[in-house]
Amino acid sequence: MALPAAPELRLPDGFAVRLDPRVRRRDGGTTLLGGAPLRLLRLAPRARALLADDRLVVRDGATAALAAHLLDAGLAHPDLAPAPDATGVTVVIPVKDRPVELARLLAALRSDPVTAELPVVVVDDGSAAPVRTDDAVVVRHGTARGPAAARNAGLRAVRTPFVAFLDSDCVPRPGWLARLLPHLADPRLALVAPRIVALSGEGWLSGYEAVEGALDMGRQAAPVRPLTAVSYVPSAALLGRTAALAGGGFDEAMRVAEDVDLVWRLTGAGWRVRYDPAAEVAHEHPTGTAEWLRRRTFYGTGAALLAARHDGLVSPLVVAPDVAAAVGLAAAGGRRGRAVAAGLLAVRAVRLSRRLARPGERPPLGLAAVLTVRATGVSARAMARAVTRHHWPLAAAAGVLSRAARRRLLGVAVLEGLLAWLPHRHEVGPFRHAAARRLDDLAYGAGLWAGAVRARSAAALLPTRPPRP
Repeated sequence: MALPAAPELRLPDGFAVRLDPRVRRRDGGTTLLGGAPLRLLRLAPRARALLADDRLVVRDGATAALAAHLLDAGLAHPDLAPAPDATGVTVVIPVKDRPVELARLLAALRSDPVTAELPVVVVDDGSAAPVRTDDAVVVRHGTARGPAAARNAGLRAVRTPFVAFLDSDCVPRPGWLARLLPHLADPRLALVAPRIVALSGEGWLSGYEAVEGALDMGRQAAPVRPLTAVSYVPSAALLGRTAALAGGGFDEAMRVAEDVDLVWRLTGAGWRVRYDPAAEVAHEHPTGTAEWLRRRTFYGTGAALLAARHDGLVSPLVVAPDVAAAVGLAAAGGRRGRAVAAGLLAVRAVRLSRRLARPGERPPLGLAAVLTVRATGVSARAMARAVTRHHWPLAAAAGVLSRAARRRLLGVAVLEGLLAWLPHRHEVGPFRHAAARRLDDLAYGAGLWAGAVRARSAAALLPTRPPRP
């Protein structure tokens, strides 16, 4: 499904960006180090002066180009005041057999001063009892055609420049749209997404969902692109530019992962997509264990569909081959293996220092060594995650065949779970978190492999190299 190409328009005057707080300044402020994937940016004297206070306001073509470069590199994020109103936005809500949830969502919209008067289109996707409401225009499908088709039907009814998609089991937090709307001052921005947080619920899974929700992209703002820290955003809550979706919007053949597909098609057409966790929308997760596991398994089946449409962009593990080899040798144990691993990392550090060196200066070997150690740690955690989540069927088979492998895999599972729990130790207990995480991984991995078998393709199971910055 073809989407229109992004316009070649610069950021408007007054648009402001601020450096990500995790960006490190080096060489007296002339070098910026940060982003995901990590990159190093050297600033010209004028650019350094413009970023003296870590904030840049667009005033001309040069500042617009620098701001755009910082945004796309993940080194800076928009720094804009919330919108006083949401003029120009229509809300589209797909729904099927959720009358109570729909009423709750409409009430939340009408109670927020920014969204109280917005036009709303509800797409009834074949509900057993047809939707009837005075708070929205209702478009009805006689039979269910799926969430992608429902969103597209709502999109066709939109007559405003911007459209907000909200799933019926969501409850937006006050101010969410006021925070997102200023992003669309960027003429190349197609979508911006809020953080999806857990709606307070009951049951033993509620604590885990509050900190590890499947739709929660985390606490850090980011550009959204394949193979990066935030590679997609969920369609449960999105604000978009209507013109950017004019080519048909969501792929109606997909009943899962249609949101990932849309994001990747948009970025492939040159559009920007952003994630802003300062805006929050709460989402009601399943409370029953069986339903929760079915949902997680269903999510896993989407990877094979994406792999068939986006060759090379779907991978459970993004890691450099030399780093992966070093981690594997070190984990296998033995003096010789650790020595070879150290040698591989030393070679990587030397090569990186040469890339980082300024003309005529000595390579910064110390910095390169620090970055290599950091990359190795990140890769080791990613590999452990792949073993326990995406490739657990292979890990289980190895454990059956070898007692030593079984001990190592148990150690990996315990350590990976502990590291995942520590940031949330004040919010959820360790045993409940560990149990839910392992069940989450088993369900998602089962769906991933089932999808691959159904598609007769291993593309969604294979690792890939990180994109070159």
